[in-house]
Amino acid sequence: MNKKQEDRTIILDNGEITKATFPVVVSASRSTDIPAFYADWFFDRLRKGYSAWTNPFNGKKSYIAYEDTRFIIFWSKNPCPLLNHIDYLRNRGIGCYIQYTLNDYEEEGLERGVPPLENRIETFKLLVDKLGMGAVVWRFDPLILTDKIDMDKLLRKIEYIGDQLRGCTEKLVFSFADIFSYRKVKANLERNHINYIDWTEEQMIEFAEKLVRLNKVKGWNYVLATCGESVDLDGVEHNHCVDDRLIVRLGYKSKELIDFLGVDIIDRNNAAFPFFEDIAIQLEDNQYAIINKNNKDKGQRIACGCMKSKDIGEYNTCPHLCEYCYANTSKDVAVSNWKQHQLNPNSETITGR
Repeated sequence: MNKKQEDRTIILDNGEITKATFPVVVSASRSTDIPAFYADWFFDRLRKGYSAWTNPFNGKKSYIAYEDTRFIIFWSKNPCPLLNHIDYLRNRGIGCYIQYTLNDYEEEGLERGVPPLENRIETFKLLVDKLGMGAVVWRFDPLILTDKIDMDKLLRKIEYIGDQLRGCTEKLVFSFADIFSYRKVKANLERNHINYIDWTEEQMIEFAEKLVRLNKVKGWNYVLATCGESVDLDGVEHNHCVDDRLIVRLGYKSKELIDFLGVDIIDRNNAAFPFFEDIAIQLEDNQYAIINKNNKDKGQRIACGCMKSKDIGEYNTCPHLCEYCYANTSKDVAVSNWKQHQLNPNSETITGR
């Protein structure tokens, strides 16, 4: 790891030599549902050592090598296929956690491509059994208002799932559907005759107050956090979805990872500990971690709290076909790319092209 990233090369499947980036932390992926539809592809590429990625803005192909990868954040609405691969990650010394979007829009048909709700809840519990508490984060995302879904109905949906996940997760992450900012989302909803309602700040505040109260009354004790929201809500944190503190908690035994994150591990009996107690991350064996580096990803939206990682997914590839999807330009394009992937499932690219 002494060479600069830009100077390092890999050998491609066809024998060519090319430059690649070597990320330590990988995001898989904000752009598509890799666990649900491309898990076998991803783990095949992990074994082969690299995958190719096409920049959505300029169309240029680049390469991601996995030699240095020590942690992966998975994003999914159906991460059940990961159950077959978690042991491989352990054997490779790669940690992970899952941002699990577990919504309930069954009645309204907004997520027709996902499994039944009860199946998804069971998958959540199975993943917690495999990965441990804290490693599966519940997201109800986005919260969408329509002529058929009001604020109280959303709260009832959250209450049902929250009761099922009691003792299985530490956190509930949510965001408010921002239709105005995403023209293609607006177009998709209107094309499918879904009468959405934009959230006002007053409604966000009211909803947060009710959710905080529900969390307390039910005794869930979930940490409540918003994703990518600038509004400050009492009792609700601003989330860090790619979270260096959680990564440290789950992966601190990897020296390469903690060096990359700028972490010092100290004993509670260390004379200096009281000075760091407010920011210390509790580990095992009376040890604590202190992050001494600013890992924030400056390339994300201002309201995003994520640390820097390499996302390996591509837009227009998710066949869940959710009505409010921001990652697909159209359902037809997404299905076409999914079918192309199935024709060439071991390609270096996710689309098989």
